Amino acid sequence: MNFIMIVGMVLITITSIIMLLASLLSKKSIIDREKSSPFECGFDPFNKSRIPFSLRFFLIAVIFLIFDVEIAILLPIIESLGSSKITSWSLVTIIFIVILLVGLYHEWNQGALEWST
Repeated sequence: MNFIMIVGMVLITITSIIMLLASLLSKKSIIDREKSSPFECGFDPFNKSRIPFSLRFFLIAVIFLIFDVEIAILLPIIESLGSSKITSWSLVTIIFIVILLVGLYHEWNQGALEWST
């Protein structure tokens, strides 16, 4: 146990020394304003850096991600069929799918799935 602690402390010390030396040696003495500004692929960096985007597109993307994760959760349910009782498996699967369908109905009822309003 003591050997592991000593090796760990030596590794942390060596890593810290290397990181300190790297940060000290990598500093440039001449700072150029053009080189220190972010590269923005040809856009003028003096204009607004944020452009407005469609909130509707953002909401559709979030809903897509939520349902995509739910599909990823549904896939292992088929694999677990062989190792569980059919009644409990069916009950859990039906409850999960009903919850997903209620969420989909709610999103549809609220109008979040309509692109143009």
